Amino acid sequence: MRWFWLDRFTEFVAGSHATAVKCVSLSEDHLQEHLPDYPIMPNSLVAEGMAQCGGLLVSEIYKFSELVVLAKFARCTIEGEARPGDVIRYKAVVDQAKDFGASVQVKGDIDGRPFSEGEIFFARFDPDSTENTRGRVLFNPDDLRSWLRVVGVFDVGVRTDGTRLRLEDYPHFFQTSVV
Repeated sequence: MRWFWLDRFTEFVAGSHATAVKCVSLSEDHLQEHLPDYPIMPNSLVAEGMAQCGGLLVSEIYKFSELVVLAKFARCTIEGEARPGDVIRYKAVVDQAKDFGASVQVKGDIDGRPFSEGEIFFARFDPDSTENTRGRVLFNPDDLRSWLRVVGVFDVGVRTDGTRLRLEDYPHFFQTSVV
């Protein structure tokens, strides 16, 4: 099972910036288990939502064709609490992208009130570069393609020139499926 800390993208500009929302719901298991009598979204999951927003933006820079991994949070602050009924809006902006990875700034707000902020670095990961992962499939492109559709990347995504992002523009998704 995968855990997704974004519900949908409302804006996605390839190589530039993206905005995504997370609707905090009382029906989520972590709200019942973290502090049962005072349900709040754990800060670690807020940080993960920030990372997912920025990570998908970075992954598109590399054409969704390889694994990018969260290498580090250079900075992360969270002010206040996310409670059931809140909608967290994450805005990620690419700072820089290089051959070895990319950094993004991500800010979150709840009802326009600043809530979270971070600087995140994502590294490109070559599974053939280490003995432990050589030859192993670390992510299934079919899973990623499905997730991108569910969160609406291709519904709202555009390039910086305004042309729409299309699934067909990413040939990696049409190679033989992983079993």
